[in-house]
Amino acid sequence: MNAGKTLFAQLMDFLPWKTFHRIVDRSDGDRYVKSMTCAEQFRVMAFAQLTYRESLRDIEVCLSAQSAKLYHMGFRRAIKRATLADANETRDWRIHAEFAQRLITQARTLYAGDSLGVELENTAYALDSTTIDLCLSVFPWAPFRTTKAAIKMHTLLDLRGNIPSFIHVSDGKLHDVNVLDVLVPEAGAIYVMDRGYLDFARLHTLHQACAFFVTRAKSNLNARRIYSAITDRDTGIICDQTIALNGYQTSRGYPAHLRRIRFKDPETAKTLVFLTNNFALPAATICALYKARWQVELFFKWIKQHLRIKKFYGTSENAVKSQIWIAVSVYVLVAIVKKRLNLDASLYTLLQIFSLTLFEKMPVQQAFQGSSYNSEQDTNANQLNLFAF
Repeated sequence: MNAGKTLFAQLMDFLPWKTFHRIVDRSDGDRYVKSMTCAEQFRVMAFAQLTYRESLRDIEVCLSAQSAKLYHMGFRRAIKRATLADANETRDWRIHAEFAQRLITQARTLYAGDSLGVELENTAYALDSTTIDLCLSVFPWAPFRTTKAAIKMHTLLDLRGNIPSFIHVSDGKLHDVNVLDVLVPEAGAIYVMDRGYLDFARLHTLHQACAFFVTRAKSNLNARRIYSAITDRDTGIICDQTIALNGYQTSRGYPAHLRRIRFKDPETAKTLVFLTNNFALPAATICALYKARWQVELFFKWIKQHLRIKKFYGTSENAVKSQIWIAVSVYVLVAIVKKRLNLDASLYTLLQIFSLTLFEKMPVQQAFQGSSYNSEQDTNANQLNLFAF
C-alpha cells in the first residue's frame, strides 16, 4: 500500500488535511498566494522540525539535495528560503494554532484510556510555563528584562499521555498566574500547579467552576485549623486538615474552606504543604498528583532538546508563533502515530528514526523492525528531585 511513498508522505497522511484546508479557507490564508500555500508551509516547517534543521538555508539545501522526491513529499516546486521566509512572515499563525488544537483533540481521545499511575477517574492537568530567551534588538516585540527579550510558553499538560491540551504564547513579562484568567476551567478536572499560581481569588474561580486544584502553600500562609482527619504517619502524611484563611484579602478572595496536607518526603526528609479544594481523594493521592506535575517539566525539556523552539527561522511575532505551533503539531503528530500504529518505542526513538529515514520508501512499521527501543536518553540519571520546588 505504501510502495513508492516516502516515510515523510506517510506521516503527513496521518494529518486531517480536510480540516486544515477548512481552517485556511475560513481565514482566507491562501488569498493572493502564488508560490507557497499554508499547507506547503506547514509541510516544510514540519520537515524542519522532524530533521532538526538549523536555518532556512539548511532547509533549502537539504530539500534541494532530494529534489527528485519533493513532488512525492507534497511539494509542487523547489523550496526557496526567501519564499519560506515570506510565508512565515505573512501566513497567519492562528491557522497553525487552530490546527494544532484539532490534533490535540485527536491525541487526547487516543490516550484517554492510559493510566495516570494513581487510581483516579478525573482528568488531571499540570499547568506550568517555560521561558525561551531571545535577543532584545532582534525581537523587540517580546520585552522581558531591560536588556533581553523572551517569550513564555504557558502549557496545560494532560497527564494521561502527556499531551498539551492548552498552550498560550506570551511575552516574557506576563506572570504565570495571569494565565488562569485565560484558562477555561473544565468541571471535574484537577489542575496541578506550583506556588507561582497561588492566587486565592483566581483559585476560587476554579472552585466555583466545579474544578479542583492542587498546589503548594507558601511559608507565610495565614490560616486557622477547622478540623483534622486521622492520618497514618508511616506513609509520610503528617496531617490532613480543613482550614479557613485568616487574612483580610485572602479570606475575601477565597471565602470557602481549604484542605491542607502536610507531607514529609521519605527520600529527602523535606516537609511539603499542599493546598487543595478536593476533600474526597485520599491524602496520598493528592501528594502523588503533585509529584506527577513533574511531567510538564519533562515535556518542556523534551521539546527544547528535540524540536526547534529555542532558535527561530524568522524574527517577527508571526514567524515565531507559527514555528512554535507547528512544533507542537509535530510533537502531537508523533504521539498520534505511535498510538495508532501501536509502536513500542518512545517519542525520542521515533523522532531519531524519522529524522534519518524521512526520504526512504518503506512502511512506517518497517523502519522500526529489529530496533532496540531502550535508549539511554530515555532515562535521566540526573533527574531533578520531583519535590525540589
